[in-house]
Amino acid sequence: MKTLEVHCLGTAGYHPNESRHTSCYFLPKSGVLLDAGTGIFRLPKLIETDHLDILLSHAHLDHVVGLTFLLDILHQRPVKDVRVWGQREKLAAIREHLFHESLFPVAIPVTWHAIDDQSTCDLHGTEMSWRPQEHPGGSVAYRLHTPRPKSSASDPPAVLVYATDTLGEDDPESLRWMSGADLLMHECNFDNQNQKWAEKTGHCYLRKVLDIAGQTKPRRLLLTHINPIAELEIGDEGQSLDCPIEIATDGLSVAF
Repeated sequence: MKTLEVHCLGTAGYHPNESRHTSCYFLPKSGVLLDAGTGIFRLPKLIETDHLDILLSHAHLDHVVGLTFLLDILHQRPVKDVRVWGQREKLAAIREHLFHESLFPVAIPVTWHAIDDQSTCDLHGTEMSWRPQEHPGGSVAYRLHTPRPKSSASDPPAVLVYATDTLGEDDPESLRWMSGADLLMHECNFDNQNQKWAEKTGHCYLRKVLDIAGQTKPRRLLLTHINPIAELEIGDEGQSLDCPIEIATDGLSVAF
């Protein structure tokens, strides 16, 4: 079966360091970008389509500031169409504040698309659905069903679930929605020793992520949104899962 790849352009949360930029992940075959943190500057050489669909999990700066880089990115690698997707309130805040003329006086060549009134969207052949998550200010998780390269109509699509900036949704309905992914990309900003900080800041810690993965049974688990000043270690706990588990690093590409 042909595989797809997701490229990790930025894997840190909150702020970058020498080896990690903030959240940004790209699927070249479908032209889908997950969040637009500082790692987006690595995008031009990976673009394979004449379109880009940028899915924003929420409007915190570490996930959206890279939108201001798009002028140079699209100069280096022009495309015909760029759509930015997210909750209506978040898109309005980005347009009003991040792109206020006092901060960024030039309009970027994108169209803005609110997801609030539709549970699924077609992204040039990739089906996207979403669910709200608990996080300060709110965030959303995305589930993508995307065709594999050169697949026939009868071949099942590849399934990716992207859940970042969340306390870790473990209610029955959320777990059903997340289940059966070929690749689960789940934030893990804290280790188990910092569970209280995770809960205080609206993030997840290792034990809870592994529990969610154990119940949703992905074929592969990728831990994202890593704290850049406290590198995560999986240790023996990862042996409890029946799937490969990996910590995202900038420059990593993951097949699924």
